[in-house]
Amino acid sequence: MIRLLLAEDQSMVREALAALLSLEDDLEVVAQAARGDEVVGAARDGQVDVALLDIEMPGLSGLDAAARLRDALPGVKVVILTTFGRPGYLRRAMEAGADAFLVKDAPAAQLADAVRRVLRGERVIDPVLAAAALAEGANPLTDREREVLRAAADGSTNAEIAGRLHLSQGTVRNYLSLAIQKTAARNRAEAVRTARDKGWL
Repeated sequence: MIRLLLAEDQSMVREALAALLSLEDDLEVVAQAARGDEVVGAARDGQVDVALLDIEMPGLSGLDAAARLRDALPGVKVVILTTFGRPGYLRRAMEAGADAFLVKDAPAAQLADAVRRVLRGERVIDPVLAAAALAEGANPLTDREREVLRAAADGSTNAEIAGRLHLSQGTVRNYLSLAIQKTAARNRAEAVRTARDKGWL
């Protein structure tokens, strides 16, 4: 029996997925989590083989949870599930060590098949997302530019961002300027929106 962890913050979606996966003879959902920061503990307690993680969760994103899970329990396979088919998410999921990347509206049989395939050592990627990621190219933003852009997303001033990230205001201004240039945006709000749409943040 393949032991699964299902991490999804929307309880109705999580319960529906759990019910569908439990119809498979060889799959059993033994652990669930509603927050990204609960994933490692739930996976450890449930002694799971495969973790299915939503990207957008409170506490910790599914991508960050995947990276922590890979460090803490390297034997656990990771399947990222998303509503958002953003090319940048796929690239970040692979960097975080995900074994599969699928959109949530895929049929349950396809998801069950992906679980079996990752356990055999295969990597499973939604073909439409793979093509989009190749067409999009690499994320042009550096880690620091992403960090500053994320900090600016709530409308914080340069001084507030500088204080929070322990940088000078001039450095913050430079990072924001570079991020605006690289996203071909007119201002920081547009740069945040573009970067989020592409899955770069």
